[in-house]
Amino acid sequence: MKIAFTKAHGARNDFVLTWEQQAPLQDYARAARAICDRHTGVGADGWLIVGREGGLPWIRLFNADGSEAELSGNGTRCAGAFLIDTGAAGDEIRIRTGAGVKYLRLIESNGYEYLFEMNMGRPEVEPENIRRRLELRGGAVDATILCVGNPQCAVFVGDFPLDWRAAGAEIERHPRFPNGTNVSFVKPLDEHTIDVRFFERGVGETMSSGTGSTGAAVAAILRGVAASPVRVMTPAGPLDLRWEGEDVQLVGPAEIVAGGEFYFRE
Repeated sequence: MKIAFTKAHGARNDFVLTWEQQAPLQDYARAARAICDRHTGVGADGWLIVGREGGLPWIRLFNADGSEAELSGNGTRCAGAFLIDTGAAGDEIRIRTGAGVKYLRLIESNGYEYLFEMNMGRPEVEPENIRRRLELRGGAVDATILCVGNPQCAVFVGDFPLDWRAAGAEIERHPRFPNGTNVSFVKPLDEHTIDVRFFERGVGETMSSGTGSTGAAVAAILRGVAASPVRVMTPAGPLDLRWEGEDVQLVGPAEIVAGGEFYFRE
């Protein structure tokens, strides 16, 4: 089967996007593992199936390991770029995700490069989870546990440990999180800046994360080590967030980089 695709990235967090009708499959999970493989497939952190119902675009996100996720901030911006590029949306976009309808506003564009402001919604955190001690094999970590459309565990550090990837993998599968969690390691820099590394559920290390940045910024504000607006420094560059009222707004890029067909052996 030939699966038409567009490839895009949001701050080097990369995704393959396909219209639903161009991938008439029963087993999306297996196809996601194949198309996201960086050696034998197109290569991506996730695969986004895009459709439309009642005039409203929707997306389903499958991680590189085939698991389905509720939301990706970077991925949703990529979907926004995809919809504009295909003529299916204008400058203001509503997209139904696994975490509800999300709103994007195009700030500027240049060719295949787009800059969006995205309403990430209202973060959810229990007071007792603002400061939570998690026991790991190498010792305890100081974390904030919250939900920003998907589960997040923000670990606060004075500096990034050499084994942060191994710690991220352990936290992702920690008994505290029976369905797994996304992990961010947060290093406060000043009142409005944090430096973050990401280990995402079903993917592993990523260069950036929209939901991870949201969780990290919210956790830093709740702990009193940062104040809105917050610039999140990622290995792929900065993402800017502000928490006004109930909802968090994120400003970040999306760029379309390729298109073609993937030959999937069913």
